[in-house]
Amino acid sequence: MTRLIFWDVDTQYDFMRADGRLYVPDAEAIIPNLTALTARAHAQGIRIVASADDHLPDDEEISEYPDLKVTFPPHCLRGSPGQAKIPETSLQHPLLIEPDPVDPAELRRRVGEHEGDVLFKKHWFDVFTNPNVEHVLDEIDPSAIVVYGVALDVCVRYAVEGMLVRRPRTLLAVVADATKAIVPSEGDVLLSSWQERGVSSIVTADALRMRDTIAEEPHT
Repeated sequence: MTRLIFWDVDTQYDFMRADGRLYVPDAEAIIPNLTALTARAHAQGIRIVASADDHLPDDEEISEYPDLKVTFPPHCLRGSPGQAKIPETSLQHPLLIEPDPVDPAELRRRVGEHEGDVLFKKHWFDVFTNPNVEHVLDEIDPSAIVVYGVALDVCVRYAVEGMLVRRPRTLLAVVADATKAIVPSEGDVLLSSWQERGVSSIVTADALRMRDTIAEEPHT
């Protein structure tokens, strides 16, 4: 595995398909780019680290009267068709990591011995509420992370900003044409503000050209 990883945020049916329970506007338009990114990663041995919502009806995030900021209508309910990742972003031999705390040493051993992708389950939109995420990142120790998925102004936002705090020396890039926001104008503001903080805004064609060599130099 390379030290460049692709980070797939919540490319699940309920978000990605127009008949999903919490469709992100125009998300279907980015599926060809997501397909290309997934295929290239698997062809080149680039590990994909993905997140996926795993909700129960009484989760704090779920509400019949959502504000679409910290509460949302029922979506990605455990065991429902809408919770599944779309086939175009299927993972290879994923190591499933639930949000229950795991002994860090044991977790790092499992990750170190695993040669496939990684899938984090989460009950809240912030992937870092899964307490195992930081330990996995420490074990993988990527030099560069390429982020894509949905929604740009919610789950992608928390992933990127969490990485900026926790991995300040890691090169971060967001694939702008492989992500969609619930509120497009907010997505544009986020991309601009992240660039000011050192995050690259790239397109799918750029990501497809990336190799392990670009991950060799740490961000300073």
